[in-house]
Amino acid sequence: MTKEDSLPLFMDVHNMDGAITCDAVREAHEKDLEVQGDHGVNYKSYWVAETEGKIFCLVEAPDAETAARVHRDAHGLVADEIYEVREGS
Repeated sequence: MTKEDSLPLFMDVHNMDGAITCDAVREAHEKDLEVQGDHGVNYKSYWVAETEGKIFCLVEAPDAETAARVHRDAHGLVADEIYEVREGS
């Protein structure tokens, strides 16, 4: 698959109630990886702002709803926001 015909790229944002640990996010990400293939999605990476309680996930998916469905099915932590993004050069 070439860059031109790859899936769209999305960045989602989770605003948690209070601080979050990298370990907890790692566990949730592993659950995403277990179910993503059922949805044709590729969760590529994630970032955590622990004290601010924010999580950012980068995912290739057919659309935003399908990306959100993976989170919902895997662990229930659905993003508050999701944006289609492009990688800069």
